[in-house]
Amino acid sequence: MSIEIGSKLKDIILPSDLRKLKETDLEEVCSDLRQYIIDIVSVNGGHFAASLGVVELTVALHYVLNTPYDQIVFDVGHQAYGHKILTGRRENFHTNRLIGGLSGFPKRSESEYDAFGVGHSSTSISAALGMAVASAYKGEHDRQHVAVIGDGALTGGMAFEALNHAGIEKSNILVILNDNCMSIDPNVGALKDYLTNITTSKSYNRFRDDLVSVLAKISKNGPNAYGWAKKLQQSIKGTLWENANLFESLNFRYFGPVDGHDVNQLAKTIEDLKHIPGPKLLHAITVKGKGYALAEKDQTKWHAPGLFDKITGEIKKTIHEKPQAPKYQDVFGHTLVELAESNKAIMGITPAMPSGSSLNIMMKAMPDRAFDVGIAEQHAVTFSAGLATQGLVPFCTIYSSFMQRAFDQAIHDVALQKLNVVFCLDRAGLVGADGPTHHGAYDIAFMRCVPNMIVAAPMNEEELRNMMFTAQLPDKGPFSIRYPRGSGVMPDWRKPFRELPIGKGHKICDGEEVAVLSFGHIGNEVVKAFKQVSEEGIHPAHYDMRFVKPLDEELLHQIFAKFQKVITVEDGCLMGGFGSAILEFMAEHNYQAQVVRLGIPDDIVEHGDQEELWQICRYDATAIAEEINKLTAGRKTQTLVG
Repeated sequence: MSIEIGSKLKDIILPSDLRKLKETDLEEVCSDLRQYIIDIVSVNGGHFAASLGVVELTVALHYVLNTPYDQIVFDVGHQAYGHKILTGRRENFHTNRLIGGLSGFPKRSESEYDAFGVGHSSTSISAALGMAVASAYKGEHDRQHVAVIGDGALTGGMAFEALNHAGIEKSNILVILNDNCMSIDPNVGALKDYLTNITTSKSYNRFRDDLVSVLAKISKNGPNAYGWAKKLQQSIKGTLWENANLFESLNFRYFGPVDGHDVNQLAKTIEDLKHIPGPKLLHAITVKGKGYALAEKDQTKWHAPGLFDKITGEIKKTIHEKPQAPKYQDVFGHTLVELAESNKAIMGITPAMPSGSSLNIMMKAMPDRAFDVGIAEQHAVTFSAGLATQGLVPFCTIYSSFMQRAFDQAIHDVALQKLNVVFCLDRAGLVGADGPTHHGAYDIAFMRCVPNMIVAAPMNEEELRNMMFTAQLPDKGPFSIRYPRGSGVMPDWRKPFRELPIGKGHKICDGEEVAVLSFGHIGNEVVKAFKQVSEEGIHPAHYDMRFVKPLDEELLHQIFAKFQKVITVEDGCLMGGFGSAILEFMAEHNYQAQVVRLGIPDDIVEHGDQEELWQICRYDATAIAEEINKLTAGRKTQTLVG
């Protein structure tokens, strides 16, 4: 594709090229880089506003630091588009998030400049500290280690754990707090208020303007001078601003806040901080979506807007002639409000994903009963458990891949106490362009091994509603419901609620010779496959199992009594998943049958469209039809001979 590249950016292939420029050129580099991101993302899609907000910071870091020897860890990775463009990937950046192309996140196997792979938040400080300790151990005392973390990611407990540890190490680590008051949605919590107080303290801001350069100059004269400077700094800070000690109390040298869009000042500040040993934190104030007015105005909408007209800002949507099925997340959001209207015990909880999970629908309708707890999945689960001990019914909605971070809490705080917490696991299965850090591949396997846990998956929107209705009824205990990213199959989805018997599947259609057992939305690919094989005179049976724990053993006995050939289909990992559960049942009851399991293989699945990934992993409609054909090949040959 042909996109015009700015005069300064076009000569920058690697950071070494950037460092050849004068400081006076940096503003133009930033302008070129920001425009290039806008040009590419507008026609290819991807995360948008976050990278625009750190253009100046990214340029300053690569200008001052000796990357890749000096190491930068971008928390989450939504911020890293500019970084990728400046580190040898500009020509391929149009392949970002496309199958076979660049990853949407930093990835160690993709570039030596990607110091750490990141997709989940709050990991950067821990990783950078590990690198810093390793460098100190190896005698690489001149090596810089930087963690760029947003104020949203700083709400994650892991970030605080890392700050706590880093404060007792003397390793050379710089944490840059990219403070824009946003994650995907507006940030919440006391930390947000604390950071706001910092940015509005006029007396402290006057003081900090001169502090960085003074400390840097003093520290160059040796450790004794630096020790004296630290005592002076602490004394003055305590006088000017009594609340300036959150980071100080963790033994971090705090600098800022600084203008995160003044590239020259950022470069000078980072240069000075290179000469100050030990853990340091630079507080940079930025605007998410900087340089694109619409993104600055509505930062949540422009976090990842899809394709858009960069001139008018019109987000391009596919025009459909027929009524379309809603997204599963929206069915969840509207259904939760509907249930909560009749059940006053229902509460909604999400870890910083109200719009992504559609809990924002309940937050608007019932603000006193819906909670965004910040990027803190562990807390979200145990907070839900606390609610449940008091007779409430919390619906804890978490992306499947994020639920991995709270597995211990699901066991220790929910399942062991048999608490009625309903886990609604959005983005279950292969999610598409976000790739392996976000694929919800493992929740079937890790939830079905937890005692007391009910594990369910709907094949369509009506089943999702009925599972949610069933889960909030008395004495159900821990209940996990998984559903995929994207749309369902029922435009007319608002059906009356119906209680589902726990652990019961149902037969979609009877058939002969082959039985196909599906779990969840992927069963719709089975329906498509049946249309293909029916044209060849093949008519298998299809069972929507609905529950993988407990299994419908009565139905399975009927299936294995009749069929010697069985196919299981799941949008989850084969290791320990739904198909494994079927094999376990078969072995325990001494059935003999040929079983073919289709699902996510024991491998890392890269990014691409969902349908492309299903095809690669061989559980799309075509692959299912092919497996049916293989199992019925003998009968077809006999028919032809006859």
